[in-house]
Amino acid sequence: MKLKRYLAAIACAVLLFAACTPGQTRNTSSSEAESESSSAVSEDTPNSQPPQDSSEDSSEASEESADESSQQSNTSSAAAQTSDIIESPLYSTAVLYCVDDGQYLYSDSADKRIAPASITKLLTAAVVIKYMDPDEVVTVGTELALVNEGSSVCWLDVGHRLTVRDLLTGMLLSSGNDAAYTAAVSAARKADPDTELDDEAAVKVFCGMMNELAVEIGMTDSHFSDPDGWDEDDHFVTSADLVKLSAYVLNDPVIREITALHQKDVEFVSGESITWTNTNSLLDPESSYYCDAATGLKTGTTDNAGCCLAASFVKNGKTYITVVSGCAESDERYELTLKLFDRIP
Repeated sequence: MKLKRYLAAIACAVLLFAACTPGQTRNTSSSEAESESSSAVSEDTPNSQPPQDSSEDSSEASEESADESSQQSNTSSAAAQTSDIIESPLYSTAVLYCVDDGQYLYSDSADKRIAPASITKLLTAAVVIKYMDPDEVVTVGTELALVNEGSSVCWLDVGHRLTVRDLLTGMLLSSGNDAAYTAAVSAARKADPDTELDDEAAVKVFCGMMNELAVEIGMTDSHFSDPDGWDEDDHFVTSADLVKLSAYVLNDPVIREITALHQKDVEFVSGESITWTNTNSLLDPESSYYCDAATGLKTGTTDNAGCCLAASFVKNGKTYITVVSGCAESDERYELTLKLFDRIP
């Protein structure tokens, strides 16, 4: 009897062991799976916490999904803008602006401060036209001594007499710094005839007139300290401001006509004759950079500015302005400008 009870007890124990062993195995597998899942959530989801409330989890999941979608959208937008940037030639700033629509079609570093070099002369011409008649005759004087060595000139000499129109032609076509200084002192003395101004004082007054007009035009981050664009620490602009200046001078018939010329033969009132050729290759029919849609405006080159160009075009009845700066070589400013032109619809 005791033996039967003993054998029955052993049989029960075997049955119980068999029943329990698979359950332990399943529990162990479940624990490992939860551990992997928890680890994965911890790596992929910041600040992961054990579930507390299903509604909170749903809300957090929705917010995280929205954040991820927003980040993906922003990244795609940034990538699209980056892929749209002109990679070559290298430059400091580049913009393309439609005057009629008042919109930028391309803008890279438009608000970066740059040296304007001889593009300055567009403002010099605008100030001169504001205070002097284009047919008024001026006499070249001792102000030529203020022209920096190494400057581009249009070969004026003391005693030459020529009209304001021709003076501006030499300044804007041949980029004559000599003409810029004669224009500056002439306009300053015309604006303030009751004050006796020596050459340096007259140039200082003229620079004040330049800055006043710049403000009137809406140039909000520019300052001018000379009439020719020579590099100085307090002589700077932005490409956005040069667009405003270019649009302004295009509305002046005298400046617009001069900057559109490729070449002009001029006879001074004092009898001398000279031929001036525009430094802007976009207007040269013999140049590989010639563009029949180009209508101006002005080149510039200094150490600080690099090779730069403010150009204007008319296409499909609309006027466009480009400004490029910081190119290493002269040819590159035209290559870059024509790449901008090709973006006009």
